[in-house]
Amino acid sequence: MRKRGLENMFKQSEIEIKGLLMAVLVTLVVAVGGVVEIVPLIQTRAETVAIPGVKPYSPLELEGRDIYIREGCYVCHSQQVRPFRDETERYGTYSRAGESVYDRPFQWGSKRTGPDLARVGGKYPDSWHYTHMRNPRDIERDSIMPNYPWLYANTLDMRLTRAKLVANRALGAPYTDQEVDGWQASLEAQAASIQQSLARNGFADAQADREIIALIAYLQRLGKDIGTRDKVGMH
Repeated sequence: MRKRGLENMFKQSEIEIKGLLMAVLVTLVVAVGGVVEIVPLIQTRAETVAIPGVKPYSPLELEGRDIYIREGCYVCHSQQVRPFRDETERYGTYSRAGESVYDRPFQWGSKRTGPDLARVGGKYPDSWHYTHMRNPRDIERDSIMPNYPWLYANTLDMRLTRAKLVANRALGAPYTDQEVDGWQASLEAQAASIQQSLARNGFADAQADREIIALIAYLQRLGKDIGTRDKVGMH
């Protein structure tokens, strides 16, 4: 009699009409699933430590990354090359967890409207990105990517840059005191280098203190720490 009662209690139709029981069982399933996924990753040190060559972002790249997130670039572009031949042939070496230890949140993405960007750093000149973000159709006629003209007008907000470095260091990024205290000189030097690169390639109007410069710095960093392959596409 007791066995029959248990069988009736756990029939799907019976569970669905008992709100409290349904909630308890769903919570239990989610908890078990979370433990199964998270615990092995925590215990595997190789997956939670930066692989050789991977360094935290510079102050300018860190600001560019925040602009990338703010503009929703991750919605259409992933940063995760999967270990399949068609992926590595097009984008380069497959992604490893150790590459993303300084990414909070990570930018692996969930879909691709545009191609993966994990290995795009250094594959195009700064001028390519400068043109592309202003009007993608100037690069690829059929692109559906929107224009981002405000990035050329907006002055980069640096009020929280130092705080971002401090916060990331607290989470494990190995910034030194010198890097934290000298953030502004580092940022301005890298921005000036990109501005000069743009000027040499016909963009004399480029200004070093604009958001587009920070975004270019970030994009040009992606994949560089472990090297890239020649076959990388943006369209």
